[in-house]
Amino acid sequence: MLVARLDNAGDVLLQGPLVRAVAAGADRVVFLAGPAGADAAGLLPGVDEVWTWRCPWILGDPPPVDADDLAVLTERVRALAPDEAVVSTSFHQSPLPLALLLRTAGVPRIAAISVDYPGTLLDVRHRVDDELPEPERALSLARAARFELPEGDDGRLAVRRPLPAVAHEPGYVVLHPGASVPARAWPADRCAEAVEALTAAGHRVLVTGGPGERALTAAVAGSAGVDLGGATSLPEMAALLDGAAAVVVGNTGPAHLAAAVGTPVVSLFAPVVPAARWAPYGVPTVLLGDQDAPCRDTRARECPVPGHPCLTSVTAADVVAAVEKLVTS
Repeated sequence: MLVARLDNAGDVLLQGPLVRAVAAGADRVVFLAGPAGADAAGLLPGVDEVWTWRCPWILGDPPPVDADDLAVLTERVRALAPDEAVVSTSFHQSPLPLALLLRTAGVPRIAAISVDYPGTLLDVRHRVDDELPEPERALSLARAARFELPEGDDGRLAVRRPLPAVAHEPGYVVLHPGASVPARAWPADRCAEAVEALTAAGHRVLVTGGPGERALTAAVAGSAGVDLGGATSLPEMAALLDGAAAVVVGNTGPAHLAAAVGTPVVSLFAPVVPAARWAPYGVPTVLLGDQDAPCRDTRARECPVPGHPCLTSVTAADVVAAVEKLVTS
């Protein structure tokens, strides 16, 4: 089986239930991922091999269409000769260009969710209520393609274990200030205030971020938190989140990674996309942010409203109260 999801790490993590359903009915699962999602695909139980490809019609910073590049992927799929392919996309993405490539490569059965008429590109054209949480939406595609979760699988997010060892005693709070989309980020000064407030309330606070976010995490951690910016691989980040009492994070990949290891989340959620679809799935969650703000459902990457009110309305005291609610419940 070939499973494709070509965008970001968080999007890939949300495919976990779909992948496990497919794996339960397949001898081998190859996952075709974009460069931002490949490491996440490697964490999913049921994935046997990960391929990485930069997709010109999915990525936010797309490469130009290159006929030679398309030919290389086509021939690679032809050599793999999968029995079937499941193409997973977000509601605003089309599966049909990839379905055309896969059909050209000789894949005999292809399933995807498609609003657009697919002609002969799809054997299973699934239609679904787009208000479903993303993991349930993806799982419904697997079921439409005749794949079911194995008995005893609760359909929640999950990662491959064991995870790496962590050098911090469990029970800390993780605050992740960055976001892949600027409109979804809580302002850095508010993050720094929250680190100080959480520390004053008796919590140990670890501040995480990617290699390109070291200046941000250093400023947010200050003297009260522990700065781990750029210090963790994705498996190490999963292990760190696994040991946390709670995670404070925007609508970005680590929110879904926290859910995949079962850790409660304080979700600083900008309503540019619906929380019903994209909030942390299957774990205790406190949602903070004005969900009726003017930016609602705009899918904006940069905040379209001066002052970013949907998230600047959230205070450090709100975050402390939310953390306390999660760790004492």
